[in-house]
Amino acid sequence: MPSSDSGTIHIIGAGLAGLAAAVRLSGGGRKIVLYEATDHAGGRCRTYYDDLTDMLIDNGTHLVLSGNYAARAFLRTIGTEGRLHGPRDARYPFVDLATKKRWKLNFGSGFFPWWIFKKGDRVPETRTGDYLSLARLAWAPTDRALGETMSGAGMVYQRLISPFFLAALNIEPLKGSTKLVAAVIRETIAKGGRAARPLIAQEGIGKVFIDPAVKYLRKRGISIVYKCELVAMRLAKTHVAELKFSDRTVALGVHDSVILAVPAYAATRLLPELRTPSLFCPIVNVHFRANAPKSFPPMLGVINGLSQWIFSTTGKISVTISDAERATKMPRDDLARKIWQEVAALAKLPAKLPPWQIVRERRATFAATPEENAKRPGAETRWTNLFLAGDWTATGLPATLEGAIRSGNRAADLVSRNRRAAA
Repeated sequence: MPSSDSGTIHIIGAGLAGLAAAVRLSGGGRKIVLYEATDHAGGRCRTYYDDLTDMLIDNGTHLVLSGNYAARAFLRTIGTEGRLHGPRDARYPFVDLATKKRWKLNFGSGFFPWWIFKKGDRVPETRTGDYLSLARLAWAPTDRALGETMSGAGMVYQRLISPFFLAALNIEPLKGSTKLVAAVIRETIAKGGRAARPLIAQEGIGKVFIDPAVKYLRKRGISIVYKCELVAMRLAKTHVAELKFSDRTVALGVHDSVILAVPAYAATRLLPELRTPSLFCPIVNVHFRANAPKSFPPMLGVINGLSQWIFSTTGKISVTISDAERATKMPRDDLARKIWQEVAALAKLPAKLPPWQIVRERRATFAATPEENAKRPGAETRWTNLFLAGDWTATGLPATLEGAIRSGNRAADLVSRNRRAAA
């Protein structure tokens, strides 16, 4: 099947990176086709109905920060930014299960990290000088493991760096890349509460990010071809000449472009010479059909527990566990019971286990170590019409929603630039 003579943009993968690329390109006047190997868009970012709990649940609980400019711009474009909800200020309640202490980190609402100088806003039992390590980290000159620059001792590490960067990197922070830690610091907490406010898609990530994006594209004549897996590409010396799908073959014209927005392991299958991250870390999410009391915060950070972050919405309590190798090895019933024991004790709910569901993503993100970060390729390839997108590419950020969207934007901009250069 030949491609369009006027030039078609073929986007492989309708996850968030692929959708972002399509949205970015949708006003450019060129034909765009998205191909998705599964029967749904969104990849790991999706909301679906679960029979066991009789609820809509997310494949994973995803958090957006107010400083995530690409994610918020994407939502403004598709008309759903107003469906993110969060506190007016960047307040993060915490509890330490070992000591039973509770506190709130308050990054404020401005553009400067004044919270460091306010005893009631920063981590309890810390002083302003304790945060100099964060300032040094923000401009780390070389990439190395965080454990080579600091120890895991002290309240700043235990109550700020560990929980926040475990969530951001999806790996024990001391093993993580200082470059990635630095990027998160510079873009969020170093800018004060205006950039660090937590925003949650309470309706579900799919209802805010994915379904509206698909609808937006359809209105503009762009459709997604589902259950259409790219199995091979015929590569000429300088360009991709042909796309071979499970049910069709597409010959590419001289003005056609390809954005490969698939997971890293799928990209290396299609391009064996491509160097990508090869180690991955799991995330586990546990969803309970239960109502937390009104006094319970919408989001609670947990220290010294199996739970790490607890999210509460109407009729549902969800728990996220990052770097979850231990949790993936536990029997599902045991994991659900242990998590519920923590949740019930914190929320003062009955000990009886409510309906639950566990979602385990064994390859949720690449392992954010310096070694794996160095393997991330840029968006351009040696083939002039082939570009890469995905949170595993060299976005400068960990594998996050923000990184995925930026990667899609970057690939889209390169396609547009190449088209202008050829005109």
